[in-house]
Amino acid sequence: MKMDKPGLFSRLKAGLSRTAGNFNAGLTSVFTKRRLDAAALEELEDLLIAADLGPAVAARVSGKLAAERFDKEISEHEIKAALAEVMTEILEPVARPLAIDSTNRPHVILVVGVNGTGKTTTIGKIAHNLRAEGKSVVMAAADTFRAAAIEQLEVWGQRSAATVVRRDVGADPAAVAYEGLQQAQALNADVLLVDTAGRLQNKAGLMDELAKVVRVLGKLDAKAPHDCLLVLDATTGQNALRQVEVFADVCNVTGLAMTKLDGTARGGVLVAVAERFTLPVHYIGIGEGIDDLQPFAATPFARAVAGLDG
Repeated sequence: MKMDKPGLFSRLKAGLSRTAGNFNAGLTSVFTKRRLDAAALEELEDLLIAADLGPAVAARVSGKLAAERFDKEISEHEIKAALAEVMTEILEPVARPLAIDSTNRPHVILVVGVNGTGKTTTIGKIAHNLRAEGKSVVMAAADTFRAAAIEQLEVWGQRSAATVVRRDVGADPAAVAYEGLQQAQALNADVLLVDTAGRLQNKAGLMDELAKVVRVLGKLDAKAPHDCLLVLDATTGQNALRQVEVFADVCNVTGLAMTKLDGTARGGVLVAVAERFTLPVHYIGIGEGIDDLQPFAATPFARAVAGLDG
């Protein structure tokens, strides 16, 4: 699915309306018929930090405007355009689709993230998209601590005609991942998606569990997993930065998906994450629908966050 598909920008803009609206309301109050002096720049930085863009991004935006417009009258549109330009500069290098390597059969994707981020739903939507591209998919329900996660994955398997490997609640997650890879190899499947639990209360336990999953996958394919996709929830704001740090310690995170951008005014955190970690951003979620998980594209996202038209 391409970002420039007719109607897609309007859906993206609608999904990010709370993020843009929150920022724009503050912008109006700060810059009504006002010169861009030091006090205004400080207020702008505060506004950008409050929008979860983070201090580094805020400093880049205010620095750009100070260099170009200091002590001159400035319009809201000029500020939005500068914001969109800086965000695009940060996001463009990380906007990369999730590439399936056909030399891996299957291409194994370990999907991680704290519980509640929409991880299992994201896996189901990725499976749906891959099936629509004609790829064969196996999903391993290795989040064995939640019956709902197993059942949810089975529903997605039925919807997308993907094979689901599961065991009962409480089973060894690594054993389910191992069986999933065995099954995917036997079927000569294109992709194996492995769901995992995400309990951060005990980081040591999480690390041990995921390390075991990686270890057993490696027994069947020394290069597996080929990708480790971290799913983040935009509504958590700056906590998303901490989650990247934790999971980067646990496994080799190779890319990101950010969900629930339609339900928050904190969508700017994706820019803060990209600026700090420079990890590829593969997907964004802007709704509950099956087609609302979109491949990430930098410019439309930046313009939608800034409240500009496409």
